[in-house]
Amino acid sequence: MKLSIITVNLNNKDGLQRTIDSVIAQTWRDFEWIVIDGGSTDGSKELIEQYSTHFAYWVSEPDSGVYNAMNKGIRVAKGEYCQFLNSGDWIYSDNTLEKVFNQNPNGDIIYGDMAHYRNGMFDFVKKYESRLPISLLLERSIGHQSSFIRTSLLIKDPYDEQFKIVSDWKFYLRKALQGYTFQYIDLIVCAFDLGGISYTQIDLRDTERQHVIQQEVPDCIMYDYQRLTEFLNKKPDPQLLAIEQYRSKRKVYHKMTTALLLLMNLMEKILGKNRK
Repeated sequence: MKLSIITVNLNNKDGLQRTIDSVIAQTWRDFEWIVIDGGSTDGSKELIEQYSTHFAYWVSEPDSGVYNAMNKGIRVAKGEYCQFLNSGDWIYSDNTLEKVFNQNPNGDIIYGDMAHYRNGMFDFVKKYESRLPISLLLERSIGHQSSFIRTSLLIKDPYDEQFKIVSDWKFYLRKALQGYTFQYIDLIVCAFDLGGISYTQIDLRDTERQHVIQQEVPDCIMYDYQRLTEFLNKKPDPQLLAIEQYRSKRKVYHKMTTALLLLMNLMEKILGKNRK
């Protein structure tokens, strides 16, 4: 089996319905679907029971947080890759998974683009680079919704449950530093609404990020990164900038000077003839 889709939910029945609709509609079917519910009381459990024939595994019981729930899904996953499509997230189009896996990707972590919505309205598409710079993983991350991660990596190194918001970011950063391969797929994989916890609890997110950087990133890398950032943000010296602009336009200046000399030479000849 190629893929395990893991959906985590807690009291988000409407979002879960949207997620269910998008997965059921997929034209590519080489996946299992795992649903981990945190003991919802809003009718989510009844909705899960209604669609239970579509799930390889589901459970509804209390957990200690989103990463605890995601780790529960990892422990029962049988696919080569895992995708975390939590309630409220949806696969972008009916043939998205078909487009992804028809390309026969083989990276340790496969990632694509994400469409962002705000209050149900389309906001923008987050496009990623085909080669991830370490600066992106230090400052931001790729989305877990639009990523496919080798299950073997997650089993060996599950999400750190001490964090509330940034454990998926920590996982990506750690795997990049360890030399695992990231493979980009140039298409929109999923969509999600910007109302999630990582967008509403900014202070907690930033505090957790600092802890992760202190734990995971060697001082030499952070030192070089900070120096490079300072260099890129530094305003250029006006004289150096003027010289660079002159150099970039020297061919134009040369042509203008040559044309002016030719014109002056022609005028001298014309004036000389008139004097005679």
